[in-house]
Amino acid sequence: MRAIAVIPARLASTRLPRKMLRQLSGKPLFAYSYLAAKASPLLDDVILATDSEEIFQTAEQLGFHARMTSSAHRSGTERIHEIANQVVADVYVNVQGDEPLACHQQIDTLLQLMQNHNVQVGTLTTACALHDITNPNAVKVVCDDYGKALYFSRAAIPYDRDHTSPQYRKHLGFYAYRKASLDRFVELPESSLERAERLEQLRFLQAGISIHAAETPFDSIGVDTEDDFQRVDAMIQASR
Repeated sequence: MRAIAVIPARLASTRLPRKMLRQLSGKPLFAYSYLAAKASPLLDDVILATDSEEIFQTAEQLGFHARMTSSAHRSGTERIHEIANQVVADVYVNVQGDEPLACHQQIDTLLQLMQNHNVQVGTLTTACALHDITNPNAVKVVCDDYGKALYFSRAAIPYDRDHTSPQYRKHLGFYAYRKASLDRFVELPESSLERAERLEQLRFLQAGISIHAAETPFDSIGVDTEDDFQRVDAMIQASR
């Protein structure tokens, strides 16, 4: 199975301006995701996909494989689709450029899931910490008994009406796609559920495209705000 990781990295972030180029313990933010992917023995290539000449040049200076992509893309998935039209692979892995705690074990678990050729879209879940259950920035997922995602939400799902203490699962923003699923995604309009939750994976579910979720013990933190940045920076410094 030929698999490549694509790291979408745009400069025009709103909540944390120019976050991809912010220096995190001596490296630009996107470098952590790239190096984590490069450490996976199951990947054939890792490509940084950007619409920013500044990010592109920084990546090249670091010796990373980078490609310029259109500035018209509305999402990272569309950016990955552009790469998929240029580079042939069986599976394309979406590793977010703002996940500096990403590790190759997460990617390896995702690719092991994709060894099942019936899986068209794969993602990851981990145990949800107590403080994240009601945190709208931590996306929760509910799956069926066979590992298929039933729903993703920023709300606390399932709702614990009778205080039965259900197990909450946090969704991690890693995805693996087959080309046909990427082709289908970009053809679909934004769905009503996607619009309501601001979660693009709901476009797949609303269109009847299954997403299989594999479990990993390795958590991750997306950097969306200054508080996220400072929290992750402290964690990286403490681990040294």
